[in-house]
Amino acid sequence: MADATQTDQPKSRLRQAWDSDFFYMFRRSPVAVVSALIVILLVASAVFAPLIATTNPFDPASLNLMNGFTPPMTPNAFTGESFLLGTDDQGRDVFSTILYGMRISLFVGVAAVLFAMILGITLGLISGYVGGWTETIIMRTADVQLTFPSILVAMLIFGIAKGVTPVEYRDQMAIWVLILAIGLSDWVQFARVVRGATLVEKNKEYVQAARLIGRGSGAIMLRHILPNVLSPVLVIATISLALAIIAEATLSFLGVGAPPTQPSLGTLIRIGQGFLFSGEWWILLFPAVTLLVLALSVNLLGDWLRDALNPRLR
Repeated sequence: MADATQTDQPKSRLRQAWDSDFFYMFRRSPVAVVSALIVILLVASAVFAPLIATTNPFDPASLNLMNGFTPPMTPNAFTGESFLLGTDDQGRDVFSTILYGMRISLFVGVAAVLFAMILGITLGLISGYVGGWTETIIMRTADVQLTFPSILVAMLIFGIAKGVTPVEYRDQMAIWVLILAIGLSDWVQFARVVRGATLVEKNKEYVQAARLIGRGSGAIMLRHILPNVLSPVLVIATISLALAIIAEATLSFLGVGAPPTQPSLGTLIRIGQGFLFSGEWWILLFPAVTLLVLALSVNLLGDWLRDALNPRLR
């Protein structure tokens, strides 16, 4: 009787989630598991950078120019100190600069995707539900933007926003301007997907019933339609995160992104490029590999999520 009673006890929510089809598919995919572990490791390293890094590489008081150009795992000829990934021209520990630079890259990428997602979902819901001239204007604007590469759109928006920003605030506002530029260049795909899903959902019986009981258009879009169109949006957001990180690195590499006082992975790669042919290869190699691994892992995780949420494949 005791065994039967224990067997009949309801499972905890955590156990139910672990036994669900979604997590079963996750456990059966080695690529998804490895990608998720790498993403978790890199994100945790960036979040806890002040605890992991040996020094704050952007604090001038902690720098020692005598440690400049120290190769990885090699004692410095003057100070005798050794560093895991070497140092750059200013004596900054490359490992520490990568951790702090990754914080900025991840912050810009996540914030830009959230901004693009909110803007795209809002415009997609409005255009799909309201229709008419509103839909025409929004979708034609999206079509025009799609004719230009997103990185060029981001550079244009960044240049305009930076031009109207007062000179004394440009460095402080550079990160937020970068988020605005990448977000405005990436909202279209969210809007198009949400609009298509809204066109399907608004003709279903539950939406018509909500209209009959007197609910307003805003309440119907937010409480009834939005929850049913989020699945593809989450997939797009995951894949867009990898693209946003690469876009930030590209803009920073070109010198129109993060300022030198707040260097991201792209800024570190730009700095390291100047020393590649003089023999200090580690200054460029390690930030570039970190960026590649981070973007690739997020992208592979997004690809798996897209397949896992596809009812045809399931």
